[in-house]
Amino acid sequence: MQDLFHKMLVAMGEDPAREGLHATPKRAASAWTYLTRGYQQDPAALLKSAVFDIESNHMVIVRDIEIYSLCEHHLLPFFGVCHIGYIPRGKIIGVSKLARLADLFARRLQVQERLTNQIARTIMDTLQPEGVGVIIEARHLCMMMRGVEKQNSRMVTSAMLGSFHDSVATRNEFLHLSRHHDLN
Repeated sequence: MQDLFHKMLVAMGEDPAREGLHATPKRAASAWTYLTRGYQQDPAALLKSAVFDIESNHMVIVRDIEIYSLCEHHLLPFFGVCHIGYIPRGKIIGVSKLARLADLFARRLQVQERLTNQIARTIMDTLQPEGVGVIIEARHLCMMMRGVEKQNSRMVTSAMLGSFHDSVATRNEFLHLSRHHDLN
């Protein structure tokens, strides 16, 4: 990967040997390895390491999970928040694993629509809850820095599975609770 970044600097018209750039190919390769580390992780194994049996059928929501990803079309970042909710059916997941799952899929080249669905589907397949809802709100630098250059635009995607899809009341409860509310 270092060689590719070196070639890219040359193709841009830069001199990779100049003082500010001589270590850039190494640093960039290291950064890209980190930014795409989700390819090296198994989502099912991640979740299965923290599944607990419990009798609960009340909605569980983790809100405002920060996500950072790279658009697969332009290789530019998009970033925002992810809200995850589910209704257990005898099994719950350690709360930090939901955030780790969102990060795992975000740390791959993505489109927001697929990212949202991957998170929801993995939770549904692993826990087999009554239902799952995932909402992602993100800003895309490919829209902000280039192209239409719309600085205040946000993309919102959702995936509703099981009771979150089938029941208007369940879906509305999730949508209401995932909005920002003061904790005071």
